[in-house]
Amino acid sequence: MLISLSILIPNDLEVSKTIEFDRPDVSGAVYNLPWKHDKKFLKAQEENDTHVLMAAYCTVFNDALPSEKFNVKLAASQIAGFVVKPNEVFSQNKAIGPYDAKKGYKDGQSYIGSKIIDTVGGGVCKIATTLYNVSVASNLEVVERYNHFMPVSYVPYGQDATVSYGSKDLRFRNNTEFPILIWAEGIENRLYMSLYGKKKPPNVEWGHKVLSRTQTSKYYITNPNLAKGEERIIVEGMDGTSVESWVTITYSDGKTETKNMGISQYWPKPYLIEINQ
Repeated sequence: MLISLSILIPNDLEVSKTIEFDRPDVSGAVYNLPWKHDKKFLKAQEENDTHVLMAAYCTVFNDALPSEKFNVKLAASQIAGFVVKPNEVFSQNKAIGPYDAKKGYKDGQSYIGSKIIDTVGGGVCKIATTLYNVSVASNLEVVERYNHFMPVSYVPYGQDATVSYGSKDLRFRNNTEFPILIWAEGIENRLYMSLYGKKKPPNVEWGHKVLSRTQTSKYYITNPNLAKGEERIIVEGMDGTSVESWVTITYSDGKTETKNMGISQYWPKPYLIEINQ
């Protein structure tokens, strides 16, 4: 699905310019990006000679709170424009951390067990997840990645990444012979991210195998403001799993290679349900 935005170009004449970009309903690869006419982006491309789109990914998060969306947009604006030199390792925490109030981050809600707690910077894991997917799609070397303790709903099992400043990071190495430009933008409930360089990478496709599954449970909280007998799901539960992941890389000459992406283990994410009995 494409969305059109009309913007006013600041000059003596009011000129309307229409920008079309992909607006997917689920997370995945995208090709039409919202910054194609952005002057800062075009200048960065020119300065670094990074005119080739290597890969682009859009993470769609439908259940995020307003503060979480704010943090995602803030982090995206801070990561956009970073250039990773050949053989250099990019670190998300080093680039845009710490995720604290001094940098403008707001309190966001996090789900731990059956409790919801407030944490400053909630939502920045969506940056890590999107960065993980776009770097894998670009056939770059992932140096450090951690999956969430419990599964997330916005990407498939095995394709998420979490960060915690000072302990867990998302890092990748630029194993190409040219600089790579990172660009990102958060729009509504979507996070767009792309990597640009001088050459298209080979085709990369994910594969996953569920090794084991643990059924989730339900936690109930009494809410007298609901109608008698009414239930309302606050957090959607997900089964715990152990997932083996790999990618199949197909080169331009037809040769293929399989790369092991490790095993991601998730505890069940319980349902959190309000009820008035």
